[in-house]
Amino acid sequence: MGFPMGKIEEITLQSKELGEEVSMLVYLPANYSPLYKYSLLIAQDGRDYFQLGRIGRVADDLLGKKEIENVIIVGIPYESVEDRRSKYHPKGEQHQAYIRFLAHELVPYLDEQYPTYQMGMGRALIGDSLAATVSLLAALQYPHTFGKALLQSPYVNEDVAAAVKGFDKPELLQIYHTVGDQETEVKTSSKNKDFLTPNRELSKVFKERGFGYFYDEFSGDHTWTHWQPDLKRAIRHMFS
Repeated sequence: MGFPMGKIEEITLQSKELGEEVSMLVYLPANYSPLYKYSLLIAQDGRDYFQLGRIGRVADDLLGKKEIENVIIVGIPYESVEDRRSKYHPKGEQHQAYIRFLAHELVPYLDEQYPTYQMGMGRALIGDSLAATVSLLAALQYPHTFGKALLQSPYVNEDVAAAVKGFDKPELLQIYHTVGDQETEVKTSSKNKDFLTPNRELSKVFKERGFGYFYDEFSGDHTWTHWQPDLKRAIRHMFS
């Protein structure tokens, strides 16, 4: 039998940091009530998480079985491949503005609109590939705002490695980190890249530095075919 389905609404927020109106998808659980408090899960690649990841159905199932706490999921879609790179890539021209948008504009707005916990451990960021990269970097810059990051096959370069190595409060963050054992030839805009090796290197740093940390390598490549089934464990791990 299926569990009661939450509802998905669209919201828009005018961002000064980005100089644009940002449209987002918001999942509210079936039992949503302003009388309860909710954790927040903010997804970069937001439309992909709702459509390809079916994140709303995953949440319905976990909430229906009472395996996770109450959670509101906010998906932030990207406009185009160029827009995505500009905001998510560590060297993207809107990268810092996007992180400021998350911390300084989106969070206060969500805290005002919904009955959230309003603390770092009550907020998580999730993403796949470059969307995981920006999620991690935002949590490292604003650990008191975002206490959790769920990383599915993040793009890892020297900027990312340096940010993790230079972070001096690992006890503030909980990290969920997965990558596929076949992610050695990932098609990117410029050339094929090995994602697996840099992720393994990063994993060692997370462990050495003493982050709250879960790591696993799934059998598969850099696609939603593998990220989608991983979502249930990821959300259960972070919100149980």
